[in-house]
Amino acid sequence: MKNHVRELRGAREWSQAQLADQLEVSRQTINAIETGRYDPSLPLAFAIAKLFQQSIEEIFQTD
Repeated sequence: MKNHVRELRGAREWSQAQLADQLEVSRQTINAIETGRYDPSLPLAFAIAKLFQQSIEEIFQTD
């Protein structure tokens, strides 16, 4: 699954740790999502979409 989390985070000048704190996950989870090694759970995907004020479909795309 491709995603735009890194670009969205970078546009806000947030570190992975800052994003992780806001989503109540580990920095390693954010890194894994950004590098495509981990697909977030549906609740986490909704939390990411809400935080960035975009739809899940705008952030995550299937390969």
